[in-house]
Amino acid sequence: MEENLKQQHTSIIKIAIYGPESTGKTTLAKQLAEHFNTVWIPEFARDYLQDKWNKTKQICQQEDLLPIAIGQTKLENEGLQDANELLFSDTNLMVTKVFSDIYYGNTNPILQKAAKKHKYDLFLLTDIDVPWEKDDLRDRPDNREDTFKLFEDALIHYNKPFIKISGSKEKRFQKATLLINDFLEAKGRGFNSFDFIQFYQRNVELDKVKNQIHFLTEGIPRIDLDRIAKIDDGIEQLSKEEAIYYANFFDNKKNQLKLKKFVPASGAASRMFKFLNDFLHDFKLGEESINAYINRKKAKNLSLFLIGIEKLPFYEKVLSRVKIIFPEYESWGYDSKMFAFIKIMLAKNEFDFANKPKGVLPFHKYKSHCATPIEEHLNEAVYYAASNQKAHLHFTVSEEHQEDFEKIVESVKPKIENQFQTEINVTYSYQNKATDSIALDMENNLFRDDHDLLVFRPGGHGALIENLNRLDADIIFIKNIDNVIQNHIEEIALYKKALAGILLDKQQQIFLYLSQLDADKVDKVFLDDVVTFIQTKLHFEVVEDFSKYTKESKIDYLKNYLNRPIRVCGMVKNEGEPGGGPFWVRDKKGLVFLQIVETTQIDETDATQVKILESSTHFNPVDLVCGIRNYRGVNFDLNEFVDHNSGFVVHKNKGGKELKAFELPGLWNGAMAKWLTVFVEVPLITFNPVKTVNDLLKTAHQPQ
Repeated sequence: MEENLKQQHTSIIKIAIYGPESTGKTTLAKQLAEHFNTVWIPEFARDYLQDKWNKTKQICQQEDLLPIAIGQTKLENEGLQDANELLFSDTNLMVTKVFSDIYYGNTNPILQKAAKKHKYDLFLLTDIDVPWEKDDLRDRPDNREDTFKLFEDALIHYNKPFIKISGSKEKRFQKATLLINDFLEAKGRGFNSFDFIQFYQRNVELDKVKNQIHFLTEGIPRIDLDRIAKIDDGIEQLSKEEAIYYANFFDNKKNQLKLKKFVPASGAASRMFKFLNDFLHDFKLGEESINAYINRKKAKNLSLFLIGIEKLPFYEKVLSRVKIIFPEYESWGYDSKMFAFIKIMLAKNEFDFANKPKGVLPFHKYKSHCATPIEEHLNEAVYYAASNQKAHLHFTVSEEHQEDFEKIVESVKPKIENQFQTEINVTYSYQNKATDSIALDMENNLFRDDHDLLVFRPGGHGALIENLNRLDADIIFIKNIDNVIQNHIEEIALYKKALAGILLDKQQQIFLYLSQLDADKVDKVFLDDVVTFIQTKLHFEVVEDFSKYTKESKIDYLKNYLNRPIRVCGMVKNEGEPGGGPFWVRDKKGLVFLQIVETTQIDETDATQVKILESSTHFNPVDLVCGIRNYRGVNFDLNEFVDHNSGFVVHKNKGGKELKAFELPGLWNGAMAKWLTVFVEVPLITFNPVKTVNDLLKTAHQPQ
């Protein structure tokens, strides 16, 4: 009996069309077989049971199921001989097994074993969103949702690779055709069925996976630095009077504009507390003193933390909790007290600061309360990103933390709105999983978890270009979640508005040029004027042989360059902070232009490049003002201006195994590589990030 239920194994790819009765399985199987020029296997049970009904007027009995399963297997095995690369089965033993469970409450063990063992490269689960059609053999028009769930649960229980197909007959066919073409391509590239399901569920494009693997195995092209950007050579310097002028210029125009403040805020605070987690892991209370640990590990950060601990905004709240948990706290020695404080501050069932996003942590202590970065960004929004008494603020967050953000926003927003008589609208988005990247092991094999599934990692903050691309605004202010301070908000607002004023001033001229270029009412003097503007105000070298171009080619060239999103970036003097900076960069065509470059993008084996990097005078504080509409008022597709040949390779550890993964070009690096770019020096007071918890001890984050 079992011998008659064995599948033949060939190189033919088998696709099972699977689902409850009257869900279009036969129609879809026929369509796909015809499209892919191959054969399809009909449902054996239909002819078998129709013949039985015609002869005896009896419906299916449980003893019919094994003969049906044997007949279905035989049809399929025979069909393999005539199949052309693909074989489509209108039904399969898993369908028979589920129907047995539904009608008789159990399944013959032989049938169940065979259904579990039968393999298909892909199951297409047909949905119940088509009308139920009556015939002699169909008898379950009701409870279709429950029946469908039983079919789906069986696939999940037996770990079968499946994708649900919904919609009209035409849409199902179109979707299935595209799916199968992608599936064949994935198989051709060495991926298995479950890999393909992961790609499909994440909406990951195969070409992107191919590129990621190429970068991980071959390396990412390094940036070619031409020279540093500095004052009067790529970086504009503002006097206080000029800052006030441009801020006023912005203020005079803002009520005709839709403004938005964009805050990347999805990252966890793990790095803020890393040295404290290391301390909890390495320190053995009772075996050595904390001072001995500091000396042994050269733990300067821990020493600074303990010296300033009482100045931390959350000190009193954590200490109060420690005293409740440990009633004997006051009788303890210094080491025990400090160890307990740090432990409760980081414990997962207590404050769990290291696993929370930075945005929800207490950063600043006021007389009435402790303020989070979320609250400070709301305050900033009404200061410089509001028009017509409305401020729009957008946070990119992790989905699991959105509720925490919302609670804080709802608790502080009414007070700020009342104080400034400004309505604040807050929206959220998540990093698109389709931007996650594949991981390889150190031998360049696909990195898989304990369940043999591919491991994906978030694509880095460069993925947020997708979030930025979906915003509706004339001017967007970008600032990191941790770059907020307790004081000097008026000065910070002045320079943010000044950057916006500079953007509007340059954008106004760009739009005028584009309108005239579009009208084709230009002469040599006008074209020379545009070239001068590009070179002196937008800091871009026009190609050497531009003068030899025809008039039409000159117009096309200038329009192509000017018709781009624009960003004005605040730059602070370099004081040793790690991270990116402003440079003149040379592309493959030899053109030199301004770009924000990260250290990891530089070839560290090239002494000339390293020398340029080390001579940098300014640092990128991620203080950007962006214009994302063209001169006709239509949003650009920001994906068109990404340098897809840039990015980062990161090395991580998962489950004790080393892996490497690709991170997308950074939001303000490669993701904006082809934008119009202007660098402006801003005061250092505008840059006060909280990279470690000790940064909260700096003057800018302390009450005054």
